[in-house]
Amino acid sequence: MSFLDTEIFARLFEVLALRAGYNANTVIAGTAVLGAAAGTVGTFVFLRGRALISDALSHATLPGIVLAFLVGSALGLQTRSLPLLLAGATLSGLVGVLAMHALTRLPRITEDAAIGAVLGSFFGLGVVLLSYVQTLPVGGQAGLKTFLLGQAAAMARTEAIAIAALAAATIVLVVLFFKEFRLVAFDRDFAAGMGWPVSRIDLGMAALGVAVTVIGLQTVGLVLIVALLVVPPVAARFWSNDVKVVASLAAIFGALSAYLGAAASYAFASMPTGAAIVLAAGAFVIFSLLFAPRRGVLGVALATLRFRLDLLRVRWLAAIHTDPARSAVSGALLRTYLRISGLIDRAGHPTAAARRLAPEAARNLELWIAALARRPEAVPPGARFGVDPAEAVLPRDLVAEIGGRTP
Repeated sequence: MSFLDTEIFARLFEVLALRAGYNANTVIAGTAVLGAAAGTVGTFVFLRGRALISDALSHATLPGIVLAFLVGSALGLQTRSLPLLLAGATLSGLVGVLAMHALTRLPRITEDAAIGAVLGSFFGLGVVLLSYVQTLPVGGQAGLKTFLLGQAAAMARTEAIAIAALAAATIVLVVLFFKEFRLVAFDRDFAAGMGWPVSRIDLGMAALGVAVTVIGLQTVGLVLIVALLVVPPVAARFWSNDVKVVASLAAIFGALSAYLGAAASYAFASMPTGAAIVLAAGAFVIFSLLFAPRRGVLGVALATLRFRLDLLRVRWLAAIHTDPARSAVSGALLRTYLRISGLIDRAGHPTAAARRLAPEAARNLELWIAALARRPEAVPPGARFGVDPAEAVLPRDLVAEIGGRTP
């Protein structure tokens, strides 16, 4: 690694340690709050299957940003004013949503076709307008490109504070309406049958998605803002089935991704913030994919190995109960496992604990075999054959039918 590289990475660690100056620290903190809001709101975008709609919405904001810039320039206003540009993005995004809604009401126009049409048309219009702006002798228009891929270093402290405040407000709204959002996200028809205003709740969720999309335009960029809404919840989903846990983890993953990405954007001047944030979020997905206990690749592999060893242990115990002479253990891995479990001694002979457990293991295995032979459909999903206590796991009527003791 050259001296220059060492200097750059030293700068990165300085930024990560929040020693890069007050303005940089404020921008990074504001970006982290945005990431937390995106992860929280994105949980319901993800559960409702609206990632593509959010993608179309983010691309539909580009014409509004450029038109707001042109209007501000014509009126002599501050063209890089964040409120002005975000107002234009919001209006353009709303027009895009209305266009998608109108297209889906037409016969033979599917939702994905409507999304594709709006996404391509609006983004193409925005690129044309952006190219036109670059030909004008108007100061400050070059900075408009930061809305494509995001650039934290281009933000002022006041802009970062405003973004953080708006993002925090969206988190508060999600917390206040969490029960309603959860109900509609999982079972819209049930919620409607119970008398809940489903359309309004759905609209509220969509509005929060729009809000996060618009808020994050300058930081993450309109091309990648949808990734910040979707990727952290995807990573969080590996760890739990509980919506509260998933939303909390998504907020944490989103905040950390935004913090790391914004810090990298400051340390590496040419690195777009949005790309850095999405790469950090992708790293959390890879980590979750590998190491999540129940759904991760390694977690599933370890659980599978543990089940196989447990089943071999049960079969070995049942074997020494029915025929004590069959106490030999085949396989070094099983022998090690039985030794750690205290079921065999150094010489490989069954211990007193093994002989005490053998009758119950044999009976449990017999009940499982009988249950699968008679009513395999009654076995609960996820039950571990031969390992879990049959009389506690199987239905009571099935246990009684095969001669077990009902608990």
